Parts: sequence; structure tokens; C-alpha cells
Amino acid sequence: MEVTAKMVKDLRDMTGAGMMDCKKALAATEGDMDKAVEFLREKGLAAAEKKAGRIAAEGMVDVNVSADAKLAAIVEVNSETDFVAKNDKFRDFVAAVAAQAATTSAADIDAFLAEAWALDTAKTVKEELASMIAVIGENMTIRRFEKVVAESGFVVSYIHGGGRIGILVDVDCSVNNEATQEAAKNVAMQIAALNPKYVDQSEISPEFIAHEKDILKAQIMNDPANSKKPENIIEKMLEGRLQKELKEFCLVDQTYVKDGDLSVGQYLANVSKEVGADMKVRRFVRFETGEGIEKKVENFAEEVAKQMGN
Repeated sequence: MEVTAKMVKDLRDMTGAGMMDCKKALAATEGDMDKAVEFLREKGLAAAEKKAGRIAAEGMVDVNVSADAKLAAIVEVNSETDFVAKNDKFRDFVAAVAAQAATTSAADIDAFLAEAWALDTAKTVKEELASMIAVIGENMTIRRFEKVVAESGFVVSYIHGGGRIGILVDVDCSVNNEATQEAAKNVAMQIAALNPKYVDQSEISPEFIAHEKDILKAQIMNDPANSKKPENIIEKMLEGRLQKELKEFCLVDQTYVKDGDLSVGQYLANVSKEVGADMKVRRFVRFETGEGIEKKVENFAEEVAKQMGN
């Protein structure tokens, strides 16, 4: 059967695969469109395996928040290059992953990858990912996801740098209006900028504090100027340095970036007075694209030479 240009175009529109791949698929399946799609899917899965060894440390973070702001999910999907992370097809896929994460009952990433893909239940999430790898031509990974459910109050989201950093903030407040939404967004921006580890000091384990005190005390005693100071003075210095460090770790103790005269906690207290209801942060989630992934550094000239040699 003759493979026409229209058939190739139709298959390309359906699958997003390359023109020559579509032509080969139609030729191999005697023009049967459904079989050609399956042919490309099978080739895509094989291609995905070949790409799976390559480091995916770029990509983006995205969020999905329910209409009533009671439920939200945040995901990180990685690609090999920043160029792909700006591709509309990739970004649409990440948005779909975030939407699925908002409804999933999976407790971990393996279970998430194994469940049916919401937009085509004949496939799993892992199989859809493999299809996307074949279409886009780079290794990709769905690295992590987290859901946030507001027991009381609401969830607010913030995306920074086009998806480089994503934030979800679970706000405990009986008032959900323009003022509290704006305040919550300001807090989310604070979290994006200063990267606190905890909401407040009650979340910090005694073991962590003891460890930090040991380090800070060693720093103090390694300074010859402190060697002859009384123990009570050393203790005061130690406590001062510890509190300074903990303020940097804890959101409510951080200096509020929009008003250096206030802490974040004081800012929220002021908003609480204005709206007539207590406003507190119950928890937050901060994802930064590629954090903790060791990026492979390639020499560009060598990479070009390597490609030319193939």
C-alpha cells in the first residue's frame, strides 16, 4: 500500500513522532494507522531504554491546586537539557503529571509510575513517560511528588523561574479572602527565596540541635581569643550563635524579605489582626529542580566530535 504524505502527517499529529519514523511505521504496517501507532509506541519504549542511562538534572516543577484550594500536589519532572524543559509538549506533560498526582492514592513514586495514566488508562504512567521520551528524544524522569490537604484553611502555590522552584503552603486560617491569599503568596515567595527547613523551632529534633551546638562550640573554642573566657561566657556565645542559625532555618523566625523590620511570624500576626482571624502556616513543601542530582559536565567540543564520529 502506498504511504501518502497525508497519512504521515496524520500519524505525526497523533503521536508527535518524527516524520521519517512515521513513514517507516506506516510502511511496516501496510498503512494501518492503529498498528502504526503501536509500532511507534514499541519503538518508543525501546528508545527510552537506550536513553535511560543519561543524567536528567534539568526539567521543571509544577503544581496542581483544586478549585476550592483544599487539595494540591507538586511534582518534579526532569529532563537532560534546559532547552527541552521549555518545550510546550514537555510542559503539558508535566502539568498532566501534576494533575494525576493530585488524585493519586500512591504512597511512593514506584506505585505512582505503576498506576494507570489518567488520560489513557490503557497505559501506565511509566509507559506514558517512555512514550514522551521517544517523542522528545531525551531521557526524562518523574522524580518525586507530594500532596497537601488543607484540614482547615487553604493551600496556596507559587512557581518561580518558570518552574525552577515550586512551593505549596498549607495555611491554617478560617478566612480565605484576597488579603489572606496575598499574605500566603508572600510567604510562599519568602520560602522560594530563603529556603527555610522548618516552619518553627518546634519541628527541630533535639538531636539536630545537640549536633549543631557541638559544631558551634568547636568553632568558638578553635578561636584563640576565646580560650581563656569563662564557661558562662562561652555558653552565652554558643546560645547566641545557635539562635541566629535556627532563625535562618525556621520560616516564622526569618526576617521578612518585604519588610526588614518584621519577622515572618510578626508579619502573619499583623495580617491576623487585619482580617480578624489567626493565620498560621501549618506546613510547606519546596521543590527545586535538580537539587541533589549530580549533573554531568560535558566538554561541548568533545561532544560534537563524538557525534560527528558516529
